Amino acid sequence: MATALRDDGMRDDGRASGDPRQLDTPTTSERPPGWWGMVGLIMTEASLFTFLLFSYYYLGSLSPQWPPVARPELTLSGPNTMILLASSGTMWWGEAGIRRGSRGRLISGLVLTFILGAVFLSIQMIEYHKTKFLPQSHAYGSVFYTITGFHGAHVAIGLLMVLFVLARALCGHFTPARHLAIKNAAMYWHFVDIVWLFVFITIYITPRFWWHQ
Repeated sequence: MATALRDDGMRDDGRASGDPRQLDTPTTSERPPGWWGMVGLIMTEASLFTFLLFSYYYLGSLSPQWPPVARPELTLSGPNTMILLASSGTMWWGEAGIRRGSRGRLISGLVLTFILGAVFLSIQMIEYHKTKFLPQSHAYGSVFYTITGFHGAHVAIGLLMVLFVLARALCGHFTPARHLAIKNAAMYWHFVDIVWLFVFITIYITPRFWWHQ
């Protein structure tokens, strides 16, 4: 992960950024190691989330009533989903800014992304406080807290990434030709947001149509 957030003196096409003989050469399809590292991390994490979501459906198929408690409310989770999706928009907006040479737009996008992500986690904590069951209450409670908590941990990691690249952006480390760390942080953040859509549909939407009631 540390490698993915460093540029290592490389342009985004994998060539040395300081080589004047290559600065005007058309870009190639080569990818730097940091990009592949982030792709590998995302694929690994995606497989873990797939296993967790499969566990949810498997346990539900064995239960005469699923969930065994009241269906999760959308009062908090619905708006919270919109907040997290909005953070993907601000991340994209900031990344597009540095591609156009706008350092101010990049910084603004990262700040907005961090704020929205922090609000998402705060609302998640409020929802936990209002939930009337614990992880040890039953199988549903265990899988509910495991899936949402695991995702929340990934949001927290994403916020640390955003803070790291924000600090570098404030120091003027990124240019239109060299911003691999921004690309990788954005890739991870979008992944976390996409995963939440699957979590949201699984945890909050499917219980309204579950066949074992």
